Amino acid sequence: MSVEENYRFQVNLSGMINILSNHLYSNPKVYLRELLQNGIDAVTARNGLQESGYTGRIVVEVAGSDNNITLTVEDNGVGLTEAEVHEFLAMIGQSSKRGEDFLAKEESFIGRFGIGLLSCFMVSDEIVMITRSAKGGPALEWRGKPDGTYSIRTLEGELSPGTKVYLRCKPGCEIYFEEASLAQWLHYYGALLPYPIILQSGQGERVINDDIPVWIQDPGLARSHRQEVLKLGERLLGEKFRDFIPLMTSEGRTGGIAYVLPQAVNLNAKKSHRVYLKHMLVSEKAENILPDWAFFVKCVVWTDELQPTASRESFYENDKLEEVREQLGESIRSELMRMAEYDPDRLQHIINLHALSMKALAVEDDKFFSIIYRWLPFETTYGNRELDELLKEHQHFYYTLSLDEYRQITHVASAQTMLVVNGGYIYDAELLSRLPLVDERITVERLLPEDVSFSFTDITPEERLQYYEAVKLADATLQPFRCRVQIRRFKPADLPALYTLSKESSDLRTLETAKEASTELLSSVLGNLGANYQATAYATIYLNLDNPVVSRIFTSGHLGMLPTAVEMLYCNALLMGHYPMNRKEIALLNQGIIRFIDWGMDVNHNGGASHE
Repeated sequence: MSVEENYRFQVNLSGMINILSNHLYSNPKVYLRELLQNGIDAVTARNGLQESGYTGRIVVEVAGSDNNITLTVEDNGVGLTEAEVHEFLAMIGQSSKRGEDFLAKEESFIGRFGIGLLSCFMVSDEIVMITRSAKGGPALEWRGKPDGTYSIRTLEGELSPGTKVYLRCKPGCEIYFEEASLAQWLHYYGALLPYPIILQSGQGERVINDDIPVWIQDPGLARSHRQEVLKLGERLLGEKFRDFIPLMTSEGRTGGIAYVLPQAVNLNAKKSHRVYLKHMLVSEKAENILPDWAFFVKCVVWTDELQPTASRESFYENDKLEEVREQLGESIRSELMRMAEYDPDRLQHIINLHALSMKALAVEDDKFFSIIYRWLPFETTYGNRELDELLKEHQHFYYTLSLDEYRQITHVASAQTMLVVNGGYIYDAELLSRLPLVDERITVERLLPEDVSFSFTDITPEERLQYYEAVKLADATLQPFRCRVQIRRFKPADLPALYTLSKESSDLRTLETAKEASTELLSSVLGNLGANYQATAYATIYLNLDNPVVSRIFTSGHLGMLPTAVEMLYCNALLMGHYPMNRKEIALLNQGIIRFIDWGMDVNHNGGASHE
């Protein structure tokens, strides 16, 4: 019987520190955020001791030049005892935010993983920390190196409680110690921190972060501080905004400002937002904090309830994030509905600028759709119009299901004064079909290309007899393309032909197009599928006898030229209807052009000889 033996993992501490400090974080400048985070957490912890007259602050000082630049980050927070230094700075994965006392109040702290200080090794070969605990005990000096070793010594003298971290610039990292960069990054990460961040240098001393506005605690107050809110948005997001929407979850633990983008954006545009956790910037590229339909805003969000990843640069996708996302979306939805009641001009401006996003929300929310549908714009045969404009003249709407269907009939429908709405763009067809549910005055009906032919004028019995042979020849000419020929009169007169597909012929055409671009095996499969449509899959081309080209072809008596002319009308109808042409049809178009060129050259050569 074999004996089971247990072994302990062997960890290359130097390699582990290298991974954490150089590969966990996206950019070396994040070391400054980690130092700020530790300082803010220390100040927050000392606040928990409820000392009379205590006011927390963090001071960042840069001194020296060239190869001898030193950065100092000092806080007057709770500090560390020697036991806490061994526990929290020497054990990767342990966090000072998990103790049994006030440190266990995790909601008050930013850090979670006890590894933030290691990021300093990206810019310095040694970390020196002087600390003294507010709970008593001597001052200590801790020196850590990237090989995983550290030393501690007790300092003589009396120091004030708090912590001071010294970093000497590593060669090649000078940019991360420049005063201008430090000022920019300190504001970048700490603009909303509740304690003053002070930068000291040879140029003097300055406070980096402003006083926290009152509407940070209650975003609903932002409406009465409009210019201040817009100014903060410009400063933090680097863009001028004209409007915004306050955000707040039901418990009030997540809030923010959704700035309405001043220009239309693409549906697939990245939806990145700036998110602060416990007032510290976590990410400026958070893509999952709002619902997908809210791509018309760019947000500044602050929260104390979401769970950051180890790098503290994004959030875990969990139930809490899903709940916050839904409630922030509800804030936007509610504000838009409030605008509809109290400020319709403002809402109309937003809809005109961001119609696609409004339609995306309307698809999800029937109540919202019923309130804002009047302002939604659509492409119609009467031009781009808002529904409210159309409702003043029409209560019956025709709409197409696809953009191709609309393109095929738009010229004819316009000439017949038919109101047809293009339902081919995303969300449009679904919203149009639901219009009767939100407004009982409206009826809607899907319009197929072949339906337009019902408004065409049939030719007279005399004309039918007169053109019988020509139509029979034209019909035979297009039989290889599974297309029947019909002669009608319709508007506009400058449109010579209209090509329409039944559902079966449309499916067959799609299969044949796919077959041409497929492998031999797949082409064979598609060919077998297409065989099921052969009996019924016929298209129809309507030739307009009011058109001078068609009239000339059918009244000239030149039957020898008629097949080629009909083939060219067929190709023209495909192009006008935006149908992709297959190889056979492209070849037909080329051959027809060559024939007409040859005939033209023969006429010139023979002095006007005709072709029967």
